[in-house]
Amino acid sequence: QVTCIEVVEAYVERIKEVNPLINAVVKDRFEEALQEARQVDQLLSEGPGDDSLEEKFPLLGVPITVKEAFSLYGMPNTSGLVNRRNVVAASDATVVSRLKQAGAIPLGVTNCSELCMWYESSNRVYGRTNNPYDLQRIVGGSSGGEGCVLAAACSVVGVGSDIGGSIRMPAFFNGVFGHKPTTGVVPNDGQFPNAVGVRSSYLCTGPMCRYAEDLEPVLRVMAGPGVSKLKLNEKVSLEKIKFHCMDHDGGSIFVSPVDKEILQAQKKVVEHLESDLGVQVQRVSIHKMKYSFQIWSAMMSSKDSEGQEAQRFTDLLGDHGKPVWPLWELIKWLVGMSSHTLPAIALGLTEKLVNLNLSGKAKLVSMGKSLQEEMEALLGPDGVLLYPSHPTIAPKHHSPICMPFNFAYTAIFNVLGLPVTQCPLGLGSEGLPLGIQLVAAAHNDHLTLAVARYLERAFGGWVLPGKV
Repeated sequence: QVTCIEVVEAYVERIKEVNPLINAVVKDRFEEALQEARQVDQLLSEGPGDDSLEEKFPLLGVPITVKEAFSLYGMPNTSGLVNRRNVVAASDATVVSRLKQAGAIPLGVTNCSELCMWYESSNRVYGRTNNPYDLQRIVGGSSGGEGCVLAAACSVVGVGSDIGGSIRMPAFFNGVFGHKPTTGVVPNDGQFPNAVGVRSSYLCTGPMCRYAEDLEPVLRVMAGPGVSKLKLNEKVSLEKIKFHCMDHDGGSIFVSPVDKEILQAQKKVVEHLESDLGVQVQRVSIHKMKYSFQIWSAMMSSKDSEGQEAQRFTDLLGDHGKPVWPLWELIKWLVGMSSHTLPAIALGLTEKLVNLNLSGKAKLVSMGKSLQEEMEALLGPDGVLLYPSHPTIAPKHHSPICMPFNFAYTAIFNVLGLPVTQCPLGLGSEGLPLGIQLVAAAHNDHLTLAVARYLERAFGGWVLPGKV
């Protein structure tokens, strides 16, 4: 009904209209995108009238955006690090290349937190990204620009990555869908910083979208030959899923209590599942979840099976140049002279503390392994767990520094290697998005994706910002 050039022009105009307010797209490639759209229209006018084009190019002409931490040819690839401000990608990350080969058209790259290790997307290269529902609120991190650009209707699909909730937190704060796949299926290469050692089994690359039905086709393209491991062709009978529900982590001292509105939204989901599908949602209380932050921290800094140490954050801050001394950077920051953000400096200061208590760390790693076994046994081949995406709705700018460990609600599932879909559940009393995490056992991504599609129909999914 419409040409590809019309679609791409509409998205380009939308970005030009709202980006001065939200600061999500940090570098565009509009001219190249419009040129690629013309080529798509030409291909369609000359191509065969059968389904062969659809099979060869499942995402033909679909406008997408890419987190700036991923290589997209000709675009910057700084991850918000000042001493990388002149780095331009000379190739495409594997997932970006697969999306392009499937016909997708990248419009540009989007903002992230410095070195992708904080849940507010702000850095000294591009500045701060603002939530489209309330410009005084955060967009989450580290794939915050992606969550924001999708919520603001500036893109159809986003490429995100997630080692502690970096897909799911922005998807939650911005009221869109985000999927962290089962670990080890979608390739992570071509992003900076990339995970090495033990962290390579916690980092995941995945899709972010406004509409639940778009997650699966994009995930298929991203996963490439590994897609068969995710059982996406299996038909899901929602009535046969064993649903489990957990309202909070059990009361960790490091994490905020869960907001009443988030608990209320989760309760509505449980009630709807029970009345509409006739299922019994089982309430569970998993004691070890109370130690989510400590388990994640210990496992993130542990050695891998070959004894390789985890990469130090301070080394990444220096990016192969001069070493960075966090205490000196803090002094410089206090007088406005550091090129790093306060959260990055704080992380550099605290990473040494984790290794001071080695016996305590070993106990936590062992607790993480036993939690993984407990989760896999609970969920089995047909289970889905409902769990809050975050203890609070989108906080105001800078306030995460006061509650730095709230990301534990998403991070725990990275070290457990489980697939998780973040699903929006409309807006709360302040007009900010609500949502829920849907968790399944490893390689059961098809279950959480099916439940996300169902909940979108029941609760309305994404809501256009500014719509009263």
